[in-house]
Amino acid sequence: MELEKKTLGEPILKVVHLKKWFGGKSSLFSSKKEYIKAVDDVSFELNAGETLGVVGESGCGKSTMGRSVLRLIEPTAGEITFEGKDLMKLGGKELRKVRSKMQIIFQDPYASLNPRMTIGEVIAEPLEIQLHLSKEEIRNQVLKTMETVGLNTKYYNRYPHEFSGGQRQRIGIARAIVLQPDIIVCDEPVSALDVSIQAQVINLLRELQKKMGMAYLFISHDLSVIKHISDRIIVMYLGHIVETATKEDLYSRPLHPYTTALLSAIPIPDRKAKREKIILEGDLPSPADPPSGCVFHTRCYRAQPICSEKKPEFKDYGNGHCCACHFCNCENEEEKAE
Repeated sequence: MELEKKTLGEPILKVVHLKKWFGGKSSLFSSKKEYIKAVDDVSFELNAGETLGVVGESGCGKSTMGRSVLRLIEPTAGEITFEGKDLMKLGGKELRKVRSKMQIIFQDPYASLNPRMTIGEVIAEPLEIQLHLSKEEIRNQVLKTMETVGLNTKYYNRYPHEFSGGQRQRIGIARAIVLQPDIIVCDEPVSALDVSIQAQVINLLRELQKKMGMAYLFISHDLSVIKHISDRIIVMYLGHIVETATKEDLYSRPLHPYTTALLSAIPIPDRKAKREKIILEGDLPSPADPPSGCVFHTRCYRAQPICSEKKPEFKDYGNGHCCACHFCNCENEEEKAE
């Protein structure tokens, strides 16, 4: 079973008005049901062979969105279309078959591996579930995949606790690519690793993408990592997409004040270089009781009265650079005041 390179540039995943609300229980002092709106009305497309970065603060709904797309957790509402198939309408064997083409790499490379299974068994498990292969064929494919991700094949019968964090994440990557998927959701795959190991894992993911043509939905809170690996980027805040653009446009011309604040926090290697650092005041609002109007207005340094009254439209400001802000196309405070 040789690695097959997918056709690049074709839309393979379309997500429309995706919602994931948790709870629905009445509070102690009210009969009204309360929901944690982890993901609230999210829409995007993912093309074959591209990396779509998803960035935002902890608690903004990034990981919940990624897992909802794979239906590892069931969405509350919305449409998820993969290669023309409506995933929300699939179940049982049909859903399992489609899932062979949609995999995930988890954040914690140790917690995601079964400590009672050897790494050979861990990587072989997807093959045993999805394909009708002989034991010899499965073993050969596992050994090839181990070599592909840079693991010594002599480690076939070792257990997860015998490996370092970087090696464990390579095991997780091997498990994800062994079925040659079209999409991999990378849920903060390097955040638990040392910086030097992060670079190795990111470079490995890029090499695998060039070789196999997979698309990545790459979730991270680290804007430096997102910039290095992504083609397009989604910025999320409190369960909403507030801005989306190509990597070049987002970093050179951020439109949303939240994006601007995030970019201002990236460390600059040159100590002599100066850049205004925007510090957001206040705490992240609760997704159980999100602010009215624009969800970001309670912490926004550009906020005007209209921001608390009216939800901004998600507009395209050219070249697919979209933003949801009443004043995102303003360049200075004088323009906003007018």
